[in-house]
Amino acid sequence: MESPFRLIDIDRSAPPPPVHDQVFVGVADRPRDVTGDFDVLLTAEPDARRPWVSCADPHAAARHIRDTVARQPAASVALVQVLRMGRALPPSDRLLVESLAYSALQGGAGFRDWLAVARPGTPRPTVEPVRLRRDGDRLTVVLERPWVRNAFDAATRDALCEALEVAVADPSITRVDLCGAGPAFCSGGDLTEFGSSRDTAEAHLVRVRRSPAGLLLRCGRKVTARLHGACVGAGIELAAFAGRVAATPDTAIRLPEIGMGLIPGAGGTVSLPARIGRERTAYLALSGGVLTAAEALRWGLVDEITQTPPEPAPRTPTAMGVTERRSRI
Repeated sequence: MESPFRLIDIDRSAPPPPVHDQVFVGVADRPRDVTGDFDVLLTAEPDARRPWVSCADPHAAARHIRDTVARQPAASVALVQVLRMGRALPPSDRLLVESLAYSALQGGAGFRDWLAVARPGTPRPTVEPVRLRRDGDRLTVVLERPWVRNAFDAATRDALCEALEVAVADPSITRVDLCGAGPAFCSGGDLTEFGSSRDTAEAHLVRVRRSPAGLLLRCGRKVTARLHGACVGAGIELAAFAGRVAATPDTAIRLPEIGMGLIPGAGGTVSLPARIGRERTAYLALSGGVLTAAEALRWGLVDEITQTPPEPAPRTPTAMGVTERRSRI
């Protein structure tokens, strides 16, 4: 069987047509206009413009991606296929394709192998994982599981859907602040729930029916996501739907799903390409590396860097006309 990874040195070779079941990576000393349907483009030139990714050693970066593809071929190929298909689909259909691919991978050997060695720990749920505060035309939505860095579990997903449904339904809400309490905005999916679904087809239906990403497609233009600390997996996938993304200097962005035998499943194959393009999205996912706030600003994944983390809404009313409640499951 042909390798699922193909590397082309663009400085020395004309790119052949890509193969649909291969990850197609190009490297060059300097960025250039290229023909061919590359999934990732790497260059040694600093501060290269999209779709290129600047690397101190692009060939070493390509070898790292090659090794990732070798370890998780099904997830790697599914990622680039979903990103390619997304160019011809409206955002709502891209979410469906992403979810279908995610469910297929949940039944795959790559995810089963990861589960076999993962040590997810003990669930630490709360009945009130999201807090809301209304102040005039502003709605503040706070992820509130700071003891697990706001890891995104099913209860948080459902509560966030409830909060975003308020933003969608109420036209008097013109501004929404999405924040995370504690040391991080969101550390990604709660690993204690990974592998708990025995029916991957039903899991797909649940993701479609209770989708924060789908609601953010409808109200994202009035949302400001306020990032700090770890923004991993769902933590950046959902935030990238916001009309504006602000980040503190300590923000660290990462897409770790490929290493688990999965692809981003919280809308990241839709939200990130809209901001940074599919090639840089593929690079983030396939490299598994950390993107700093400064790098994210240069790429357009965040819109501004703020010096202080957001202050979560107070638990009690502080002024006339200010109300607060917790989002209930």
